[in-house]
Amino acid sequence: MSTRLIHVFLAGDSTMATYPPEHAPMAGWGQMFHHCFTNAVEIHNHAVCGRSSKSFLAEGRLEPILQQMQQGDYLFVQFGHNDAKPDPARYADPFTTYQECLAQFLIRFRQQGGQPILLTPVERRSFSEDGLFTSTHGDYPDAASQLAMRLNVPVIDLCSLSAKLYVQLGNKRSKRLFTWLQPGEHANYPEGIQDNTHFNEYGALVIAALVADAIQELQLPLAAYLRTDRPSLPNILEHMTSFGVE
Repeated sequence: MSTRLIHVFLAGDSTMATYPPEHAPMAGWGQMFHHCFTNAVEIHNHAVCGRSSKSFLAEGRLEPILQQMQQGDYLFVQFGHNDAKPDPARYADPFTTYQECLAQFLIRFRQQGGQPILLTPVERRSFSEDGLFTSTHGDYPDAASQLAMRLNVPVIDLCSLSAKLYVQLGNKRSKRLFTWLQPGEHANYPEGIQDNTHFNEYGALVIAALVADAIQELQLPLAAYLRTDRPSLPNILEHMTSFGVE
């Protein structure tokens, strides 16, 4: 008799999404999340570029997750980057619509016997000219954390964790996590690119490692399926210079 795999579903935006080869080396952290787990876990990445909590629901994208999930499965929810956009189809006020939309993910998944985990939105790379980091997400992280507390849902403060990492790396070295390419450096971006929101494959793996460490810290049952040799943040930071980063 075969043992069913643990299924982990991801719902979010472009910072979490899986990218096609023609967009490489751009990658979402959900794309690299499987590197953190044993073969007993299967990742289903439903994150879609450009979506807010509101537009994801309006497009009916939660329904396939609910149809596929079974009791004991997990759902990681991370929105906020696009909820602040002025576009009426995506805008969600932090303490009203945003919380109401997030609550739908959490409540409906839990009603079917699953374990939802809410994440605050991962930070953008945002440094001033004098090298000071500035947060870009306004009230959204606090709104997400307060909702998680109210619903008694585990929360991973990825906003704070990623901001701390960028500050630790500094303005220059933190570029190594994002899609920064010189003209002619990569065939997919012949004119180059300077993107402080979207990770490259290395940066996506680093953020995935942050989330995995948080799972361990929260002592979630899912932590039992983390690889003991998974990418670890201390190891990544120690070997930053191996990737040509000064």
